Amino acid sequence: MDVKQLKALITVAEVGSVTRAAELLHLVQPAVTRQIRTLEEELGVPLFQRTRQGMRPTEAGEIMIERARRALNELERARAEVQPSPGEVTGIVTLGLLESTLDLLAEPLVSAVGEAHPGVELRLMTGYSGHLQQWLDDGDLDLSLLYNLDSTPSLNARPLVRERLWAVAPVAAGLRAARPVAFAEVAAHPLVMPASGHALRTLIDAAATRSGETMDVTVQTNSMDVQKQLVLAGHGWTILPGLGIAEDITNGTLSAAPLSEPDIWRSIVLGTPRYGRVPPAVEVVAHELVRHIDTAVSQGRWPSAQSHSSHAPDPDM
Repeated sequence: MDVKQLKALITVAEVGSVTRAAELLHLVQPAVTRQIRTLEEELGVPLFQRTRQGMRPTEAGEIMIERARRALNELERARAEVQPSPGEVTGIVTLGLLESTLDLLAEPLVSAVGEAHPGVELRLMTGYSGHLQQWLDDGDLDLSLLYNLDSTPSLNARPLVRERLWAVAPVAAGLRAARPVAFAEVAAHPLVMPASGHALRTLIDAAATRSGETMDVTVQTNSMDVQKQLVLAGHGWTILPGLGIAEDITNGTLSAAPLSEPDIWRSIVLGTPRYGRVPPAVEVVAHELVRHIDTAVSQGRWPSAQSHSSHAPDPDM
């Protein structure tokens, strides 16, 4: 098994065609076919089903493709780390960001890292906190923002900030940042909610239990943008982190207010693997990320957020 075979495996899987894969790899088609066949013979299992629609990975093929991607990524990272210019931090860093933080952090962070450390290649991934944690555990991420997580046997969780959740409604509802709205008032409306199992939904369900309210959930979705679109279309109110609706409030497309009775807070942490060497490139990206978050909170650009150092631990977090 060699790197050329792994590259052929991944490319055929991505394009579904040996002919197209050969073009992308700048090889003749028989060479790619031979690489795949040799790999299958070595493993003793078929990796693809040959169909009229193209090459489809078998179950064994899916496993090999996933592992091959990780192996090639690690080789690429190693090459970047061991061939730096004198005094220059180099390497590939894959960072996980929560969907609600993208507008605030993604572009400024890419610009800051690019300017201060041009030898660092930054790769951004987004997803639910649960997905990001799994990717971090699996080694697909080097570090990630997560929420409501304590350190685990495999991960270190560094608390960074906590933020309040907000009720979000159409403009006609007249919600205002300066006037918190009771959970009971929110529960009196049809609600567009995160899907069950989502960490944000877990916080909301717990608040409903504490307040003794029953929620009329009309729609569930796994997308913050879809939640907002459905509220705009009149399907109900929703509950989101303040950061996720800051731009909508500024633009006047939605109205929103912090939740109260009870308040609902989420804690955002920086998750990193507990074991293994931390490459310098990962260290500089973590430093820039924390710096941007601290600056955003201190400048008031993160609605109703508090840096971890500015408050005592909340028993309900």
